[in-house]
Amino acid sequence: GRLWVQTLLLAFEGAMVLIFANTGKLGAAIVVMVFFSIFVQAAEGSSYGIVPYVNPPVTGSIAGIVGAGGNTGAVGFGMAFRQFAPDYKPPFMIMGATIIGSAVLSLFIRIKGHAGLICGQDSPEVTKGLQTLTVPDAEEEVEAGEKDLSED
Repeated sequence: GRLWVQTLLLAFEGAMVLIFANTGKLGAAIVVMVFFSIFVQAAEGSSYGIVPYVNPPVTGSIAGIVGAGGNTGAVGFGMAFRQFAPDYKPPFMIMGATIIGSAVLSLFIRIKGHAGLICGQDSPEVTKGLQTLTVPDAEEEVEAGEKDLSED
């Protein structure tokens, strides 16, 4: 589910940049930018939702690399805006195409033990841990509370 969310959010984010680049009116550009920002924030969050599954013992390092990727993109696209100034449409088109390209590439993400979007299967260890949580009845909660009190 996380990989699908990541892929879809990136695709919509890239589409919003392309729409923004082709918007001729200020009001429409502001509305598109607001939706673009929502998809940016959601995609960033979904990236960090995937991080713990990449390599659990080094989650902090992976999170640092993901964060550094954002800074690298900012520098790269900043340079594109500088090279194309004063015409800002081409850098936005490049940015949108790059984001959509990353959405396509996220189809090929493979995480050890988990199924990818287009191939693979979850390992038995992973599927064994997929249990549905149940909400206890009020009576069960009272009984559990009484047990906790009797243990003290």
